[in-house]
Amino acid sequence: MKRSAPIPLYQAKADFFRTLGHPVRIRVLELLQTRPMQVRELLAELELEPSSLSQQLAVLRRAGIVRADRVDGAVTYSLAAADVGELMTAARRFLTAILAGQGELLAELRHRAPRGPRR
Repeated sequence: MKRSAPIPLYQAKADFFRTLGHPVRIRVLELLQTRPMQVRELLAELELEPSSLSQQLAVLRRAGIVRADRVDGAVTYSLAAADVGELMTAARRFLTAILAGQGELLAELRHRAPRGPRR
């Protein structure tokens, strides 16, 4: 029996980030960063069809990013590891810095913009 070669770490990382590459999945992770939530709570926050949310949650579960626990007949989702929440926080900081830099560049461009034709 032939053994398959192990997946290189860079490929595993690419697969992980591809899993995160959907706006609904990112929003679910942001919500779960605050606390575990039941499906009905996620549906109220996301304003999605139940089948759409179910599909996105299944992707996150298969990847091991979220955990589903049945409590009193209701399924409650939570982040599988605190590192996922830290990744969401780091992404927010990174994007905030980029947008702040773009705002500074825009202000500089506006400040240095020509004032129109001179006579």
